[in-house]
Amino acid sequence: MALLLSNKQLLFAGVALISFIGCLTPVFAVTFEVKNGNNTCIMAELSANISVKYTRADKEMNTVLVALPDSATVDNSSTCGNVTVAPLLVVRFGDGHSLSLNFSRNASDYQVDTLSVTLNMNDSAVFVNSSTKAPMTVSSSSTGIHASLNTTYRCMSATQVTLTNVNVTFSNMRVEAYLPAANFSKEATVCNADISTSTPAPKTTPVTTATTAPPAPTTAPTNPTAGTYNVTKSNETCLLAKMALQLNITYQNKTTVFNINPVTTVASGVCETNVSTLFLRDGSTNLTFVFMLNDTKKFYLSEIAVATSNGFIADNKNLTYLRGTLGRSYMCSAEQTLTVTSVFSINAFHLQVQPFGVSSGKFGTAEECQLDEDNMLIPIIVGAALAGLVLIVLIAYLIGRKRSHAGYQTI
Repeated sequence: MALLLSNKQLLFAGVALISFIGCLTPVFAVTFEVKNGNNTCIMAELSANISVKYTRADKEMNTVLVALPDSATVDNSSTCGNVTVAPLLVVRFGDGHSLSLNFSRNASDYQVDTLSVTLNMNDSAVFVNSSTKAPMTVSSSSTGIHASLNTTYRCMSATQVTLTNVNVTFSNMRVEAYLPAANFSKEATVCNADISTSTPAPKTTPVTTATTAPPAPTTAPTNPTAGTYNVTKSNETCLLAKMALQLNITYQNKTTVFNINPVTTVASGVCETNVSTLFLRDGSTNLTFVFMLNDTKKFYLSEIAVATSNGFIADNKNLTYLRGTLGRSYMCSAEQTLTVTSVFSINAFHLQVQPFGVSSGKFGTAEECQLDEDNMLIPIIVGAALAGLVLIVLIAYLIGRKRSHAGYQTI
């Protein structure tokens, strides 16, 4: 049965989403630090999207997505704790909103005991026509965030914590409490979502900084196999992608080139009005692709991030790749290289993506890349040149015959 919305309902929904997109742009990771004097006790680096259901004044339910912006700050109520008070990280953002992580520990481990979110429902830029103006606070003790002491909890995959009418989705996350030093520990406790289901992984892995030293030579694998990935929203496909991916990573003085296997890759993601995100997880390798839709109804790939189990992390949120038009797909059969950072790039083959305006689960009319157009132009030029050469030879032959006949006289 078709769902019919009144103009008033559409207006409310549109204003809410446009206000959200305009005010709170999603980012890959924001860093926070809690200190006691000169001693750091809590560090966090994470991206968070908060989905909120609320009731409007007309009694209709509405849902908005609030992204943790890079302008978020550590609130003064954050504390390193003491014998009777647990460590607490409180992050303030937007117009009176906050997110807090309350920690506890035992002899060998620490964990986030409680995740709390407080939202200012009087923020009309986000909660359009809300029926209540009082702050809303919700909490959950089922966060799944726990790690061994003196290790960093690391989870690059998107993981969701469900609260009452609120869902918090974390990604690109590194968190550590009870820090023994002033920075993240070199060892990491990796979340289950980042651990390969086919290959057992150790509990801890070293976390080091990527290097740009001259890489050791490596042998490139054969071209990758194309896989088809999709993201659904309300049981309908909202993002569709077909591509063969090959990763080039320079890490610890070594360049590694390997293919993403579509058979073992798990796809997920989130679709919103102007932002669509595709998460790919192949074993312990996690890829994130973020697409944006601008005011002229043109989409483009704005961000790429990667995280591997050996501690390599790279991201770039200032890209403008794979540009296309709303309702159509971008297609490029030729190999193209998507450079993300100086130490990470992706070779893409047989690529076709449509992050917005997918209809009936199928790609829209394809807009071909310049590489494909150039590849088609070369044989056309060669063919035209050959045709011209044949025509010149034929004309020269006919002129030659005419002259040879003119040299004889009839007796």
